[in-house]
Amino acid sequence: MTRRGMILFGVMAFVWGIPYLFIRVAVEEVSPATLVFARTAIGGAVLLPIALRSDWRPVVARWRWVAAFGIAEIGVPWVLLSWAEQHITSSLAGLLVAGVPLVATVLALVTRGRDRISGMGILGLFVGIVGVAAIVGVSLETSNVAAIAAMAVVVTGYAVGPAIMARRLGGLSTVAVMATSLSVCALVYAPIALVERPATVPSMHALVAMVVLGLVCTAAAFLLFWALIDEIGPVRATVITYLNPAVAAILGVAVLGEAFTPGMVAGFALVILGSAMATAPASRRSREPISLAHGVPDEPEVEPTELSA
Repeated sequence: MTRRGMILFGVMAFVWGIPYLFIRVAVEEVSPATLVFARTAIGGAVLLPIALRSDWRPVVARWRWVAAFGIAEIGVPWVLLSWAEQHITSSLAGLLVAGVPLVATVLALVTRGRDRISGMGILGLFVGIVGVAAIVGVSLETSNVAAIAAMAVVVTGYAVGPAIMARRLGGLSTVAVMATSLSVCALVYAPIALVERPATVPSMHALVAMVVLGLVCTAAAFLLFWALIDEIGPVRATVITYLNPAVAAILGVAVLGEAFTPGMVAGFALVILGSAMATAPASRRSREPISLAHGVPDEPEVEPTELSA
């Protein structure tokens, strides 16, 4: 890996690991809908001028799938994640999102995006499920059950979104798709944010958190991820998806003083191990060229999986 690739890799692992911390800070003072509006409005405002340079006609032609992507990847998960973090720690939220590759694998099998799975893959799914159960189990007594259920929807959305992008929106300008999705979500959440606006101006901490989420964790993160893929390829770029939850957990403990038990550590390790086993291709003949999230050029070694937050 080149020096530039290593720098981009490290930056991306950090940039997609910090949203959980900033979401936790922001929702202390603003509603989940207000936060989603701020984040999507900022992200859309940055990406739209860049997207305007591309051809929008194909994006408009497939507007139904663009809308489906926006709902699955942004509209529903972001508001539920923000709500969940009002009731559970950012560390727990980050660790639960580590289960996205497991859901993506099951989704690929159910929708025949992947013809079959090897014995190792089946074992990986089992190991990953045990890991998720361990993470939830050690936290269940002190956590909100509804919030954990909301995180299950978040994880599912994060698995469905990239699959839609890869299988239904391939060949489109990914910047245009993301800019459109963010902008439409901002318009949808604008009236809700207006009704739920805080009675007083949020503190500087909350305002900074919202700006960082929109500018750094959304707009800049997307552009950096694309640069990383150009530099090291889509296969190695997906390794960051295994690091983001660890960054989230470390920051939650170090900055917010959240609890991080040995059981959570063990559960996270099992999820990562299981995800790596489950997403490995069964054989060359069973591999189907599938693009990664955000329309990465086809490469057969990986299923579309992304751990954005």
